[in-house]
Amino acid sequence: MVATVALGLLAVRGRGGRGGGGGGLAEWSVGGRSLGTVFIWVLMAGEGYTSFSYLGAAGWGYNYGAPVMYVVAYMSCGYAVGYVVGPMLWDYARRHGLVGISDMVAHRYGRPWLGAAVAVLATVFLLPYIQLQITGMGVVVSTVTYGTVPLEWAYFIAFAVTTGFVVVSGLRGSAWVSVLKDVLVIGTLGFLAVYVPLHYFGGYGELFDRLAAERPQWLTLPGAGSGEGGRGRLGVAWFASTSVLNALTVVIFPTTVAGYLGARNADALRRNAILLPAYNVLLFVPMLLGMAALFVVPGLAGAESNLALFKLVVDSLPAWAVGVIGVAAALSSIVPMAVFMLVIGTMWGRSVLSLVPRWSSGERQKLASQLVVVAAGTIALVMTYTAPNTLVRLSLVSYEGMAQLVPMLLLGLVWRRFTMAAAVSGLVAGVGVVCGLVFTGNDPVWGVNAGMVALAVNLAVALAVIRLGRGRASKAGEGGGRGGWKDWGDWGDRDDGRPDEEVLARDPQPLPVVGGGR
Repeated sequence: MVATVALGLLAVRGRGGRGGGGGGLAEWSVGGRSLGTVFIWVLMAGEGYTSFSYLGAAGWGYNYGAPVMYVVAYMSCGYAVGYVVGPMLWDYARRHGLVGISDMVAHRYGRPWLGAAVAVLATVFLLPYIQLQITGMGVVVSTVTYGTVPLEWAYFIAFAVTTGFVVVSGLRGSAWVSVLKDVLVIGTLGFLAVYVPLHYFGGYGELFDRLAAERPQWLTLPGAGSGEGGRGRLGVAWFASTSVLNALTVVIFPTTVAGYLGARNADALRRNAILLPAYNVLLFVPMLLGMAALFVVPGLAGAESNLALFKLVVDSLPAWAVGVIGVAAALSSIVPMAVFMLVIGTMWGRSVLSLVPRWSSGERQKLASQLVVVAAGTIALVMTYTAPNTLVRLSLVSYEGMAQLVPMLLLGLVWRRFTMAAAVSGLVAGVGVVCGLVFTGNDPVWGVNAGMVALAVNLAVALAVIRLGRGRASKAGEGGGRGGWKDWGDWGDRDDGRPDEEVLARDPQPLPVVGGGR
């Protein structure tokens, strides 16, 4: 942990002027848009390898089996989508000096309040992830220290370590710590992939023979656990719809976009999209070892099943090896938690607090963002202690809720006629549907991921609003309702009917646009 803080702090030495203060908001939040292929790779890989990789993936493998493979499916498909979308988002943000999705929305639709609303909504969906990483690290630290470090202290350590280097070094510090984390993750998971099957079963052949003979339902969809919380409905339709939905969502997830915007150029993102799927191979390790734990530590129930992998580790390895694996798992909580906190701080500093004149300057925005980082982490920490189930319940809807921003951002990216009214109407409808379905226990619905159903409603409402608006504009003689909303083109000007050449002649070097104003 000491090395982690030191590495995070050293990452900004020599950058941002005298004293290594880290420069302005762009340097702090997106690494000055200067990270190359290697740093972008470890940063985005680090975001994909959270405490879920050691706890949740093994727990799902232990409880349900094959359905957990959706994680590998959606991440690999998401990287393919990101090959196209990442450079587009990066280029648009670079042209206009933007540093996050709330910034982009405010600029695209010309409404600062809309960017602020997206920042608030995204914060609601991201806070559960911070809380879950704090909880995950606490469980890991307490387990690998054989209970010597209590959960309460482990929670605080997670908060203090992450906040310490994020406030000072921002995205660049997270990228450097990701290097340390990736070395440990690759080494420990690679070791466990060989050691556990050999130690307990004599090899993978024997492990799969035993699974096929004694637990065959773990090897096919819909997996094991029929009738337990509806998990028996995790069939082919759920697997396919979840993979597609998450692949679309992961490319506009605020933390993913932060990685995109930190790149030195678009080619670094394309190379990254090609390389990242290879890292997914490691995800099979905790999934398979979770199934192996069925025979070694049977009877784990509820939240205890998430410790399936670590039960094997603590049972079979010496204390120093348990410690090394514990550090790798702890860093798998710290790195993504750092990026989540950083993104929340950036969105609030740039899109919410910047609406207050006192906080609208560049240095003030950075200070506001850093203060929000501390506040967000503190809220998640306090909720972990006092009301853990509140944020955990919100996490059920967080990813599917974030998916409802896909039309607003991506359709706005490629379609000039996608109006603000359509974007907002679709978003409200989609979030309402997904909350209604998830909180009433109807996820999946008809065997399909509730988020996909909500996204279909979102698109239908948005298209209906566009159609209605064009019809009214045509009756009013406005040529099909083309004018009046912000264009996502190279210049971000209102589409007033003039050719782009005239716009360029009037304003050949447009200034960066903050919050939708010029």
